[in-house]
Amino acid sequence: MSTSANKAELDFTNTKIAFAHKSDKALRKSKRLFSVMGKAWLVNLMSPLGLFAIKYKLPFAKTIIKKTIFSQFIGGTTLEKAQPSINELYACKCSTFLDYGIEGKESVEDFEKTKEENLRAVAFAAANQSVPIVTVKVTGLATDELVKNFGLTKPSSEKQRLEFEEALGRLDAICALAHQQGVSIYVDAEESWTQECIDHMVEKMMIKYNEERAVVYNTFQMYRKDRLQFLKDSHQKALVDGYFLGAKLVRGAYMVKEREHANAQGYPSPIHETKADTDKSFNDGLAYVVEHIDTIACCNASHNANSNKLFANMVAERGIPKNHPHVNFCQLYGMSDNITFNLAEGGYNAAKYLPYGPVEEVIPYLIRRAQENTSVTGDMSRELKMISDEMKRRRGQ
Repeated sequence: MSTSANKAELDFTNTKIAFAHKSDKALRKSKRLFSVMGKAWLVNLMSPLGLFAIKYKLPFAKTIIKKTIFSQFIGGTTLEKAQPSINELYACKCSTFLDYGIEGKESVEDFEKTKEENLRAVAFAAANQSVPIVTVKVTGLATDELVKNFGLTKPSSEKQRLEFEEALGRLDAICALAHQQGVSIYVDAEESWTQECIDHMVEKMMIKYNEERAVVYNTFQMYRKDRLQFLKDSHQKALVDGYFLGAKLVRGAYMVKEREHANAQGYPSPIHETKADTDKSFNDGLAYVVEHIDTIACCNASHNANSNKLFANMVAERGIPKNHPHVNFCQLYGMSDNITFNLAEGGYNAAKYLPYGPVEEVIPYLIRRAQENTSVTGDMSRELKMISDEMKRRRGQ
């Protein structure tokens, strides 16, 4: 098949493929939810109320959340209850990247529980051909203070050194099992003031486990001015030390928080000033990855249709197989189905990032989904348009 034919295969406006897994009833439910989430003032009003209702166990709060925003964006309260969602995705040729949606914990007991649940997730993934990846948050395994303040050259105290070793040990246990079981680990990126510690930990894991394949992936937030160079530097280190670089590319999720923090602390914002600059950084990162696809395993974790099409075209132009193990695409469960399912139908390695966990624990994730994807970003209006187009198509209009 020619390169031009490969390019022509992808049509992200094909709503028939995008929503083949959804019934008319499910489409109507999604349309109502996205209509509400498109109203920023309403999201900002309801978010603290939702937190309050769950915290104080108000009657019916958990039931209402489970039947609305939870069911749209979360796979289930447990691994077992997420299985139907995983099966549904696999029937549409999509893999699942599991994410235990717990964050912001501060006790050793909680860190150990999170480690054990991640180990369960790895074992669950190993038993499911449709689940090749488990996502891990370092802030679920270590204190906020540690990841903010840990010095990379030497710990600031013996207590901090021991805390770091314990946190690294938790991450190591997860990566070791993944290495043994044929699963891979994506380590999430977080705010810039915690990322240096996370990068350090992930590099240690890649050196240890990525000699034969990409077991461990770091996440590169390309809205940061320094990340394109950091991607290249990380690759050069991997070449020198003899391991595969695992690289998940995202634009970034903390833009407002990053700029406010920089302003409050009196340093220049680490975030690109314009969307165009962020887009260029992201797309240049994709180009670099494709140029070095033999030694970099990549996941394009973007909801931007242009970047996904660009990546697919770059792969085609270089004659790289669509299903090359180093070429992966991923979008959040419940969003951008037009991208994920059309990529999957086109023969690419496409997946959904599927969080799971108790309702009261995944509320912070759900609120971020609502707040980050209001009408300000345009994501809600795009989702609404796609759903409306499919509803019209089914009515024969």
